[in-house]
Amino acid sequence: MNRLGKAICKHKRLILLVALLLLIPSVIGMKATRINYDILVYLPEDIETIKGEKILSEDFDMGAFSVVLLEDMNTKDIKKLEDKFKEIDNVEKVVSIADVIGAGIPEEMIPDDVKEKIYKDNETIMLVTFKDQISADSTMQTVQTLRDITDEHCKISGMTATVLDTRELSDSEIIIYVVIAVALCLIILELALDSYVAPILLLLNIGIAILYNMGSNVFLGQISYITKAISAVLQLGVTMDFAIFLYHSYMQEKEHTSNNDEAMANAISKTLLSVVGSSLTTIAGFLALCSMNLTLGKDIGIVMAKGVLLGVVSVVTVLPSMILVLNNWIGKTKHKEIFPKFTGIKNFVIKHYKAIAIAFIIILPIAFYGYKNTGIYYNLDKSLPKTLDSVVANNELKDKFNMVSMELLLIDKDVPDYQINNMLEEIENLDGIEWTAGYSKIADLGIPKEALPKDLIEIFQNDKYQMILINSKYEMATDELNNQVAKVNEIIKKYDENAILAGEGPLMKDLVEISDHDFNSVNTVSIAIIFIIMIIVLKSISLPIVLISVIELAIFINMGIPYYTNTILPFVASIVIGTIQLGATIDYAILITNKYITNRKAGKDKKEAVSEALGTSISSIAVSGLCFFGATFGVGVYSKIEMIGSLCTLMSRGAIVSMICVIAILPSFLMIFDKLICKTTLKMKSSLN
Repeated sequence: MNRLGKAICKHKRLILLVALLLLIPSVIGMKATRINYDILVYLPEDIETIKGEKILSEDFDMGAFSVVLLEDMNTKDIKKLEDKFKEIDNVEKVVSIADVIGAGIPEEMIPDDVKEKIYKDNETIMLVTFKDQISADSTMQTVQTLRDITDEHCKISGMTATVLDTRELSDSEIIIYVVIAVALCLIILELALDSYVAPILLLLNIGIAILYNMGSNVFLGQISYITKAISAVLQLGVTMDFAIFLYHSYMQEKEHTSNNDEAMANAISKTLLSVVGSSLTTIAGFLALCSMNLTLGKDIGIVMAKGVLLGVVSVVTVLPSMILVLNNWIGKTKHKEIFPKFTGIKNFVIKHYKAIAIAFIIILPIAFYGYKNTGIYYNLDKSLPKTLDSVVANNELKDKFNMVSMELLLIDKDVPDYQINNMLEEIENLDGIEWTAGYSKIADLGIPKEALPKDLIEIFQNDKYQMILINSKYEMATDELNNQVAKVNEIIKKYDENAILAGEGPLMKDLVEISDHDFNSVNTVSIAIIFIIMIIVLKSISLPIVLISVIELAIFINMGIPYYTNTILPFVASIVIGTIQLGATIDYAILITNKYITNRKAGKDKKEAVSEALGTSISSIAVSGLCFFGATFGVGVYSKIEMIGSLCTLMSRGAIVSMICVIAILPSFLMIFDKLICKTTLKMKSSLN
């Protein structure tokens, strides 16, 4: 290992040159990586609703649709606007009441209950269908074009409009996330380290690793906007302690030798041995996200696991080269460390370890109850500012036309009209169903097929399927809508066992069910993987249980706080935070535990061993925890996208809660369970003597 350190020191200038040159393909790769802004894309491809979406796209050329609200427009102007829309390449069909009236059908023939559904307060609606999928770049560009050619009299609703606004908002905030994270981390590091230049070098090193990570995402094809938004600040917070460890190790080695290269070679050797074991648990925690059925977990997991690995590589290659080349600048900007040594906290924990253990027993059920009962929402609109154009349009559609959730029923075209109408009558009798629309309903009004616009007929029929629109007044992803979707599915299967219910409502129901399963499974998988790794690293059966118990309490507290503050969390944050917090902060516990094991093996009694382990670790844990907090806290406060803001708030709070639990509760457990630990840990039985 020392040979590697010497080689790095010898070729430090070459390493820096290569590191800088690698930034070029990294930036190119980062620019070339597609960012996906639609979470529904991450649903498994084999579920029925996704199959329905494919049928809509392939057989009806209806990859997506928008309902356009038209205010104070007469029939003539509506027809002109339709003609403009139809000239856009990705637009497949455009249908409004103007088509029916313009086809020579007297307005009096249109039933009053139908007119009431499409006319409200001088407003009417227009359906525009798109050939490509909801989140396709072409569809988002089409929606933007629709906005460009309309005026204040038109509002464009739908999932694509929401995805487009999410993209614009996220892209406008991403740079600010990084600036806030770097600024807060820099303040913490300037207080914690003994040089004004060293923190800048540490941040530059992590910045290089972040660019490598973001650039290498090009091989994944695309990543989600959530991954893009949090990966940089999360990588900064999680890997900074590796850089701090190398810097401290180098400064300690310099006390024993005047040769900077020799000191750094020894520091690299020690850092690599320590960091590899530590980073394994962090990487394992992120990879556990890959077990989620919602493949967003795989997206975040792979990117972050890769980020930690690249962070380790950068810390033992690029950072040593930076420090050695700029060593004189570090020396010239030396100052006294301002960060406290926390001696008082250490003495308090050792003195009151039994009381702290009792506090653990009292807090655990309270935290667990909050953790299990924290409210979660799945409606993606709720995570966005209400002032966005798409949110305004969607809300107006709900308020004026009761169009809240649209379901698209695909049924065999050979099912007779009378059976279709019987089926629709059953569906309309369900609570919350506002109306249904299909060709059979139009035919039932006595309007001849020849009198209807071709676009209108082709929306509802092709050579394989009939499509029926079902409008519900229930909110997306609510229990009411999910139960309603289940009942509609029961009804349609009686008439055609191969019928498929697609659309946003059914998709969100699947999202809820899959996410609920993922919430439980991903935490179990992460605990199991990290438990096995710690058995190998610590060579103990009991210690992994102790360490995981401490971090799990921190997770329960972190996730339980929203329940007691009446805060509802977006579902993604609730699923992934436990795994992220466990993987990212278990290192704090491992640091103390390794020193405790070393001290006990050296013949020190349990109190002395724990006291020394805590005393020499507490500052490092505090700096690491505060850097993690600083990297994520500002983003949580600033972000207008609640999906991102909530996740970063949970991560920042989780870092502090884990830090406190490790500093206070872990030493107490090590003292209480010392005998059991010595008996169940390799080569520690002799420590009992």
